[in-house]
Amino acid sequence: MTTTAVAPLTTADAEALVGAAVEAAEKARVTVSVTVLDAGGHLLAFRRDDRAVLISGETSTRKAYTALQLNTPTAELVDAVQPGGLFHTLPTALDRPLLFIAGGVPVRRDGRLIGAVGVGGGAPEQDHGFATAAVESLA
Repeated sequence: MTTTAVAPLTTADAEALVGAAVEAAEKARVTVSVTVLDAGGHLLAFRRDDRAVLISGETSTRKAYTALQLNTPTAELVDAVQPGGLFHTLPTALDRPLLFIAGGVPVRRDGRLIGAVGVGGGAPEQDHGFATAAVESLA
């Protein structure tokens, strides 16, 4: 069996992701925080607009972490944590900073998970759009 190596998410990639997310948010006139994590969940890049609400820094990081850990955009997980949902008890079952609000998106290269981006500060649908735009810009 041959394993093909996939290049990890670099600092340059992370900075490009932040730039693309911020650019998308600025076009929408929304102030945000953007977090980029590598495949191990380590912080590669972070930016909070000085006008963004303070909590957006925390929410962007938790959204990125959640998208990374579950390898799924957080927008697709919102219903799963509702009463009766597959992951209903997950937010309180683990001692981890999970956040099931749209705005976290996994980053993949050649189909492999290499990190995640999280955006906080706008409405959840906006944050998801900004994060998705960032990931699409990396391709």
